[in-house]
Amino acid sequence: MNMPGLRLLKARGRVWSRLPVALCLGFAVAVLAIGAAARGPSAAMAQTLTQTATQTSASRPVVAGTEAPADISITATPIMAFDPRDPARRQFGKLLFRGGLALTSAAKPFGGFSGIVMAADGRRFVAISDRAWWLTGEIVHDGERPAAITGARMGPVLGPDGAPLTRRGWYDTESLTADGDTLYAGIERVHRIVRFDFGRDGMAARARTVGLPASFRNLRSNRGIEGLVAVPKGTHPLSGALVVFSEGSLDEARDLRALLLGGPKPGAFSVRRTENYDISDAALLPGGDVLILERKFSWLAGLGIRLRRIAQQDIAPGRTVDGPVLFEADLGYHIDNMEGLAVHRDAAGTVVLTMISDDNFSMLQRTLLLQFALPGE
Repeated sequence: MNMPGLRLLKARGRVWSRLPVALCLGFAVAVLAIGAAARGPSAAMAQTLTQTATQTSASRPVVAGTEAPADISITATPIMAFDPRDPARRQFGKLLFRGGLALTSAAKPFGGFSGIVMAADGRRFVAISDRAWWLTGEIVHDGERPAAITGARMGPVLGPDGAPLTRRGWYDTESLTADGDTLYAGIERVHRIVRFDFGRDGMAARARTVGLPASFRNLRSNRGIEGLVAVPKGTHPLSGALVVFSEGSLDEARDLRALLLGGPKPGAFSVRRTENYDISDAALLPGGDVLILERKFSWLAGLGIRLRRIAQQDIAPGRTVDGPVLFEADLGYHIDNMEGLAVHRDAAGTVVLTMISDDNFSMLQRTLLLQFALPGE
């Protein structure tokens, strides 16, 4: 989702966190005035890393105006502490902070990342931007801490005709999930889901439309499909289903609309909406429960993110589901507009969550990649 208010709000989260609440509204107005005045998967490269060094992936640059896949250079600045006020702190709710990276690149299409999936090796990833560009690469770790991005490559998402998806007006690709070698992406503005044989064709894969019921094609503008979860075939109650979450389209009870597509019991359900949070992504835990990444924003309170856990057995047509909050953070921590969530197990068997932010292509925001462990899974 585009958040124009957020891009004006913050240059860094810790600036907002230091302001007394009484000054928040005045600060927001001042930032608006300033903003108005100012407007007029490839192979990893072996690398020795130091704990605090800024790392750059070596590659050929994307040439502005081209739409062919190309290698790009990404500079990754480590985030050593999630809470800058308490650098030694590692536990946040149920999560343990492992580390993060602030990512920058001179490549023109870089930014706006709204979905991410991780390979089973915990290094290779595929991300998608809301301007319909792929980003692939590999996260290099220093121990458990992410330290660099190597082998980065970007290319346009292709439509059914082989032309860039955006040429047919399909944009705001806001969600991404994997079912084996197949990727599914949600397109928020046109309320569509498309799939790609990414394992076979990579960035050359063409979109294939996935049918949606008519009742789910009338979602609110800019509040459409924001999270997708592909449930693998097996012993899960939702085996073979694609779970679809809207960002902020509400049912009659003002809860968040969602859908089970395919699987044993397809149909609509809802997610209880609380504290003005909307859904920004979702991912499947190895045990079958669903994690929902949520976000809220106001000029008075600023930006907040939250992670909720929904038991898979609770999800069924006609139900309204809810679950415990695992994690919550505001701009006092190292967050931005966190829109992508992925889950994998590391070599030790620990469940690791990866989040990526959508910087709205704004100089006042950042592309962050954060990793947390979820112990006990």
